[in-house]
Amino acid sequence: MAETKTAAYICKGCEIGTRLDTAALVKAATKSGKMNLVREHDFLCSAEGVAMIKNDIDNEGVTHAALCACSRRAKTEAFNFPTIAMSRGNLREGVIWIRPDTDEARETTQEMAEDYVRMACAEVKAMTVPPGNQKTGSVKTLLVVGGGMSGMTSALESSKAGYKVVLVEKSGALGGWAAKLHKRVPTREPFKAPEDNGVADMAARIEADSNIKVYLNATIAKTDGAPGRFKVEIAVESGAIAQEDIGAIIQATGFTLYDANKLPEFAYGKTPNVVDQAGLEALAKAAAAEGKPICRPSDGQPVKSVVFVQCVGQRDASGTHLQYCSGFCCNTSIKQAMYFKDSNPDIDTVVLFTDLRTPGNGEDFYRAAQNKGVIFSKGVVSQVTPNGNSCTVKFKDLILNEDTEAQADLVVLATGMVPVSGVNIDAVAAAPAEAEAAVEGEAPKEVIATIAPESILNLTYRQGPDMPQFKHGFTDSHFICFPYETRRTGIYTAGPVRRPMDILQAQEDATGAAMKAIQAMENAGLGKAAHPRAGDLSFPTVRLEGCTQCKRCTVECPFGAIDEDEKRFPLFNESRCRRCGTCMGACPVRVISFENYSVNTVGAQIKAVDVPDEFSQKPRILILACENDAYPALDMAGMNRHDYDPYVRVIPIRCLGSVNTIWITDALNGGYDGVMLMGCKHGEDYQCHFVKGSELGRYRMSKVGDTLKGMNLETDRVRDLEVAITDMATLPQKINEYAALIKSFPPSPFKGF
Repeated sequence: MAETKTAAYICKGCEIGTRLDTAALVKAATKSGKMNLVREHDFLCSAEGVAMIKNDIDNEGVTHAALCACSRRAKTEAFNFPTIAMSRGNLREGVIWIRPDTDEARETTQEMAEDYVRMACAEVKAMTVPPGNQKTGSVKTLLVVGGGMSGMTSALESSKAGYKVVLVEKSGALGGWAAKLHKRVPTREPFKAPEDNGVADMAARIEADSNIKVYLNATIAKTDGAPGRFKVEIAVESGAIAQEDIGAIIQATGFTLYDANKLPEFAYGKTPNVVDQAGLEALAKAAAAEGKPICRPSDGQPVKSVVFVQCVGQRDASGTHLQYCSGFCCNTSIKQAMYFKDSNPDIDTVVLFTDLRTPGNGEDFYRAAQNKGVIFSKGVVSQVTPNGNSCTVKFKDLILNEDTEAQADLVVLATGMVPVSGVNIDAVAAAPAEAEAAVEGEAPKEVIATIAPESILNLTYRQGPDMPQFKHGFTDSHFICFPYETRRTGIYTAGPVRRPMDILQAQEDATGAAMKAIQAMENAGLGKAAHPRAGDLSFPTVRLEGCTQCKRCTVECPFGAIDEDEKRFPLFNESRCRRCGTCMGACPVRVISFENYSVNTVGAQIKAVDVPDEFSQKPRILILACENDAYPALDMAGMNRHDYDPYVRVIPIRCLGSVNTIWITDALNGGYDGVMLMGCKHGEDYQCHFVKGSELGRYRMSKVGDTLKGMNLETDRVRDLEVAITDMATLPQKINEYAALIKSFPPSPFKGF
């Protein structure tokens, strides 16, 4: 094992040298930090500065380096030294840029900088160089589940990038819903007329592509393993099982239309002259094949009048039906109205809507339909009544504010999309008795239908056979922070199974998912983490001799990366791990750690701060800031020169879920006057990059009040703050308000201990 040699580097660039006494910083690194080697440089990120560090690594044997310059989020390409352990002391964004350049502020600014130097030195000495995950998988074949537009696009784009693809489709042909369309909404200027659905061309390209292997009439029987080394069993039509080695997975299982039978007031099922949008597509395709106009299903006579009813069972505030807008329905009705007008301009064609949404083409497609004579009217339909071979549509005219009605040969209902997501494992967990029976096939059919639909991926994860679901049954993927990502590393979702969208959006979505899946496969082969810590070589380890087998880590891991071995100890699947540290924060005996992030790396920084005595009137406030939102917001506050209190000391953390309560108690016992936790928003509109991390962290922190009372400290000394990356303008004010509150309390009674 190589001898440890530590070094600290103090940068004087970006006004650091003019605003700070860098000689004092060198002294802090040498005496307090106890670094073996300390150097200053005018511009550490310059070619000359980087060469100096590389020379020290190569010729001086430096193994651990503390770079005291700018934020750890800056100059990452210049300061890329993968063979050593490295920490960053944030003197630019974290000190000089958030402090006024005045004589009065100089003393506290210098104290702040010296603390950050000591903290960087302490952190790096508690780190080791991550060797990388040794249980890597080198498979570079992508599995795409679902052969609709999303699935076909993911397969083709992955193949173009040079990767092998296995495409599994449960039906006997590719195309999904798109194959059932007579035409599709236009995708290019001038957005005046429907286009060919494009399925035949894509299917032909897939058939001719040697990189793509297609299974039709097939389903996934079992998915085991991890990124780079999934073992997938595919049940084929003959009843046989095919086995494939897979690197990453894209679920593109699409949607089904909302059941219009749940809306009896619209007469669906009571007359063949009321159809949903899929029903009209079938009529249009059949008519085109026979060279005839679209006819009335009841008697086969040509349609002379048609009414399209928008938002049927959608945007329902009562919660009885779909609460969301499906996004594609308005353009679909416009397209279908053109079927009639293109066939016969004299057909009376009316679209009743409350709000008309035409994503992707502005108003051009809508205007083209208007020019063809399609009538658009704001109205809320209350009832459709069959009347022989026609229907009476009763609605409230929202323009005239009066009840009225219209006669139509055909009524078309825009019923919206319901994702085909598989088993809702959260619902199963919420109803354990019924769910357990349903999963094991022992429950009545009605329980199975409501709790355990057919599984799609049949995962062997202890958390359940499918992906966790977000609101309304869509697979859990946050459109702001991590599109396509799910809570199962290496498994991505694309298209309408992820959120409501039209074909064009689904194809863009599928391309993005393919890129993320490729990144996951490549990172898995190198032993690196996936998003959001892409490239991180660290992974969790556990001291089994100290483990109490409490199972908190296995239960709280948001990504299903921890199982149990035969002795009931935690068993880490490193390739599934996102390196969030939630397991580390959950562990009550602190036996879980990462090489470059642990209870000790943060604890050492907390202890490295010089805490003044109670007579100095200089409080110390610890801020533990999420590296994904809060820390970038603090950096941007500095970039915009927003001042905040000089008595705070900020330590970036991977996630609020990684916070171990020992850090809070250590800080308070060490004389800190307050602790502020900055994490992402949680709940239904969560923004946590690790999904449940901030929620779990806040749940743990809710119990800190008892600890504070036991220490005879005010409970307000610990503050939890939700921070978004966009809060850079308001965050300094919130810090200052909290600091003012802390200053109103007596000094911590633990100073000097």
